[in-house]
Amino acid sequence: MKKNKSSLLKRVVLRHGPMFAAAVISMFAAVGMDFLTPMIFAQSIDSVLSQNKPLSLPYPVSIWVERLGGREFLAGNLWIIALSILLAYMLAGACQYLRGRFIARASEAASREIRDELYGHIIKLPFDRLERSSAGDLIQRCTSDVETIRRFLSNQIIEIFRAVFMLIVALLVLARINASLCLISVALAPFLCGFSFFFYGLVRRRFAKADAAEGSMSSVLQENLAAVRVVRAFGRQGYEMDKFEKANGELHAKSKSLSDLLAIYWATGDAISALQTGITLVMAVVYAARGELLAGEATVFVSYVSMLMWPVRQLGRILADMGKAKVAAGRLEQILEMPVEDMTSGGLKPPLDGDVVFDGVYFGYGGKDVLSGLSFTVPAGATVGVLGATGSGKSTIMRLLDRLYEPSSGRITIGGTDIKLIDKAYLRSRVAFIAQEAYLYSRTARDNIAFARRDASGEDIDRAARVSRCDEFISRFESGMDTMVGERGVTLSGGQAQRIAIARAILTDASILIFDDSLSAVDTRTDRAIRKELDAVRGKATTFIISHRLSTLCECDFTIVLEGGKAAEIGKHDELIRSGGLYSRLYRIERDLEDEMRQTDSGGSDDAKI
Repeated sequence: MKKNKSSLLKRVVLRHGPMFAAAVISMFAAVGMDFLTPMIFAQSIDSVLSQNKPLSLPYPVSIWVERLGGREFLAGNLWIIALSILLAYMLAGACQYLRGRFIARASEAASREIRDELYGHIIKLPFDRLERSSAGDLIQRCTSDVETIRRFLSNQIIEIFRAVFMLIVALLVLARINASLCLISVALAPFLCGFSFFFYGLVRRRFAKADAAEGSMSSVLQENLAAVRVVRAFGRQGYEMDKFEKANGELHAKSKSLSDLLAIYWATGDAISALQTGITLVMAVVYAARGELLAGEATVFVSYVSMLMWPVRQLGRILADMGKAKVAAGRLEQILEMPVEDMTSGGLKPPLDGDVVFDGVYFGYGGKDVLSGLSFTVPAGATVGVLGATGSGKSTIMRLLDRLYEPSSGRITIGGTDIKLIDKAYLRSRVAFIAQEAYLYSRTARDNIAFARRDASGEDIDRAARVSRCDEFISRFESGMDTMVGERGVTLSGGQAQRIAIARAILTDASILIFDDSLSAVDTRTDRAIRKELDAVRGKATTFIISHRLSTLCECDFTIVLEGGKAAEIGKHDELIRSGGLYSRLYRIERDLEDEMRQTDSGGSDDAKI
């Protein structure tokens, strides 16, 4: 069910309602103390010092004052009034502290909850959806947009209650003192409110544009940092800098436009507030001169009008931040509304040690078929090679087997069971996939290998490292297995990173192993040694090896040659050489290149002897 864009804000506020309520109550108490201080001044001037009107105190306080001697006693002990004012300030400060503490705890808990919910949802999205999404934009939404909501919850949501409370109390008190002057004191408030609502719409639209520009800049930054090796290798720092400056310039222009709009609002709001305060001050003096207003009451009017105009002017900031928060919440809801991957469809958990069968499988990208009725059978425990030109669908069939993609038609079975009926989490736990580009985390070599099995023992990790031959270079590191490999394995060579990725897959003891050209960066000798070790330890695991290196494929039980979205050739090494197809042509090319290299090396040796 699709959620309303504002539901995210509603949910987090309601979920942490008690903490927000405690902050509101503390705020009410603080505002009450703020309103009490001018009243104490007014009573001191009009009832104690000048004695122009009787004391007007709360009942318990008035009883206590009368017992002490009434206002004559207060006139002779002004320190009591000073102490009352000091106490009011102290209580207001304590209430403000509690308000800040409660609202900070509530807003931080809410933002943490939003980030957890977002991340939990993102990692459950279908693989193809994540492939189409910009990592930089997702990161920006999970950080900047969440921070925008946190600031609104921390700074402004409680100000809504404060503004309404101050407005009501100030109007009631001022109207009771002098109704006509009260109306004069709020004459410009409706205009300021209308002005605030008008700017709210403008601010919201401009913030949406600035937020989108920030997402684009984050995408460029993330992409450039991820591709730093390529950028340096081709000397394209200047080009990438220009690309970043363009994205940054777009963000700067849209942020400046938003800031200019806010500057106009704040300047205009301050001018209107100052004008209203000035009008009230002048009219209070006029009323006092006429005898319609006492000096203390004039003090209350001027003080309260400043308090009255503040929430009205603050309305603009509240609306502006609310607009930003609603835009940010809307962007987050776009992610949360994306349907997550169904991991338990079918729910079967059969043994996956049977034959793997592709039966008339079709699949395509963007309406163009990559696989067109692909059919083949891999016997249980066999090692099958997969060969084909770039874009022939080699990696695609492996992703279909792992259910990262779903075929548009046809079916894939393991041991006779359609994989659509198998629990996805279970299936992927039994299928180990080693990609050509090995992704390593910024952790130790041990942690990267153990990523596949968090309960793996040290002996298991060492065995996997030994089989993949990564123990050879890890042992030369000063810290051995505890050596940090750096983000994406930047401190390792391509072959070393691939060997750690292979060790990670071996650790799973999976029923199906998939090597997606994951031995491409490994030299031929190490490649042969790794495959020999794999043959010894993989047991009955069915193994797929995607490779362009025929010296690797020739030792497979048989090889599937993809062409035109179908299995153009299937057979053993000798059979495929005799067939005269793509495999045979590639074999001849590879053999001729090796002969040429041997002749070159031999010629170089003869020259050296001469």
